[in-house]
Amino acid sequence: MATNTDRSGTMYDLSSVLDVDALESVRPGTSILISGPAMTGKQGLVYDILADGAGAGEGTVILSTGDRAGTVVEEFDGHVTADSFPLAVIDCAGDGTASDPEDSDIFVYHASSPGDLTGIGIGITEALETLHDRGVERGRLSLSSLSTMLTYTDRKTVFKLCHVLSSRLDAADYLGLFTIDASAHDEQTLQVIKQAFDGMIEIREREGVREARVRGLTSEPSEWLEL
Repeated sequence: MATNTDRSGTMYDLSSVLDVDALESVRPGTSILISGPAMTGKQGLVYDILADGAGAGEGTVILSTGDRAGTVVEEFDGHVTADSFPLAVIDCAGDGTASDPEDSDIFVYHASSPGDLTGIGIGITEALETLHDRGVERGRLSLSSLSTMLTYTDRKTVFKLCHVLSSRLDAADYLGLFTIDASAHDEQTLQVIKQAFDGMIEIREREGVREARVRGLTSEPSEWLEL
């Protein structure tokens, strides 16, 4: 996995969402891959981590490859307790039907499809710049899902995108959260994608119980923790 450099900014504490020591002090600029089979709660975990930051006044950037912007905002609102928070959405669903949120304060950018990597890059840059212009100094970004992108393009191209985005997040002192359906790809593809990230949250389901562990942010993986 990628190695994150030492940063002087305030650390991100994600342990209120997932009680793991490795998540108590996450460096600004860190990119985390959240990996697990379909229907194991990856998106819910991402929204909880984003909402935790939004409740503290941090910026939130959500890149969706499946749901339209209006749906994303509606679902995310259900996770946030704050009345207002700076939010940007990059909508890559590309199915031709617009569904933007009514709140004009929410920045929305439309990419033509999950394979429109140039448009996605532009959208993320504009989202970060817009939130910065509104006084946001730090925040959290999510991309769901890399698996959808991998149906549009090859793993090397997706790896390059992740690497570029990690660099942008590092420069902006943001935290990055990227999901992937581990059951949808061969092991070689997963190994290539993992190299773009500083750490990883693995999710599994055993006997009907969902569990998670953290790898890469410390020298040893954490214990499995029930979600």
